[in-house]
Amino acid sequence: MTLPEGTRDVLPPEWAWREYLRSKLSAHFAQHGYRGVDVPTLEFQNHDHPQDATAFKLIDVGGSVLALRSEFTTAITQLAHRRFPAGPFPLRLQYAGRLWLRGQTSELGHLREFTQVGVELLGVRSPQADAELLEVALSALSAVGVAAHLEVGHPGFVDGLLEDAGITGAARDTLHDAMDRKSGPDLAAGLSAHALPAELGHLLYRVMDLYGGPDVLSEASALPLGERARQALDDLLAIAAAFGPERLLFDLGMSRRYGYYSGYTFRAYVAGHAQPVLGGGRYGGRGETLPGAGFAVGLERLTEVAARHLPPEREAVLALDEAGVNYAQTLGLVAERAWTNDPADWQRYAAARGIVRMVRGEQLIEVKA
Repeated sequence: MTLPEGTRDVLPPEWAWREYLRSKLSAHFAQHGYRGVDVPTLEFQNHDHPQDATAFKLIDVGGSVLALRSEFTTAITQLAHRRFPAGPFPLRLQYAGRLWLRGQTSELGHLREFTQVGVELLGVRSPQADAELLEVALSALSAVGVAAHLEVGHPGFVDGLLEDAGITGAARDTLHDAMDRKSGPDLAAGLSAHALPAELGHLLYRVMDLYGGPDVLSEASALPLGERARQALDDLLAIAAAFGPERLLFDLGMSRRYGYYSGYTFRAYVAGHAQPVLGGGRYGGRGETLPGAGFAVGLERLTEVAARHLPPEREAVLALDEAGVNYAQTLGLVAERAWTNDPADWQRYAAARGIVRMVRGEQLIEVKA
């Protein structure tokens, strides 16, 4: 029997590794003041939801259109409005759980059912708050043995340049996508398809190359910038000063989900892996919306990246009596109870399971090959 596309079974020892990582991350977030919450798997369908176009939808018995949870940030901010309308702010929350998308192409994976662990810092907007999330993100990965580097950008920088050039609609989307993927051919095709001026192309190619240490911020400041792009650059400079500019890589062409993020965005990368293990940024704060920022760790990808750092499974022994169960557990072993009195069955099971010792009372017995 096959599984639906984009889904998978999780087997030992991967399940144990994932639970270990989830618990370590949650404990680390708690040390920084992030309290755990849970939100429903089912939500009312909303055309304004950032993932509405790719969410799984169903109709309940009352005729309401529901959607399976497709991302956490919207659900957590709605929870904050319902349950913590008066704060206290800053409100620090953490979550862990599964998400579902009909077609998943995010940088955190290509599964249609996947798990995220993350945090949201709500109700405040400041360089110090943005730097806090960078610190928590980097230290969380370090806590599970993963050395990563952070890449930081601001979608408002590229969008400000396009806005100043009068670029809207499909052309705007095309150029944002090409810039974020650093695809020179796609950028050229977009400029040509929409008959955009060569001067804009030269500027965008320069921005696409603005990647690296703090020097790229100085290079960006020398460009002809309008008010919005200048403000985005000032935001990055303030965050860098609060966090430590030498600890970051800056990507001025980073412009994913430019209509969603209202401030900086960041990703965490691990050497030898092309896709990020973590991503987040600042959102909201427009009009009546609550300002917030957060990040999510893709647990499937982190498990893959962190596998060599994870503790080995504890040795399992076959316990032939209850005294053996107790003795094995005092030694820190996993005790599997014998279900039969037939030694031949013990031998066959031990061989199939990879068990090399049995225990009776306080006596450990080697399994005969």
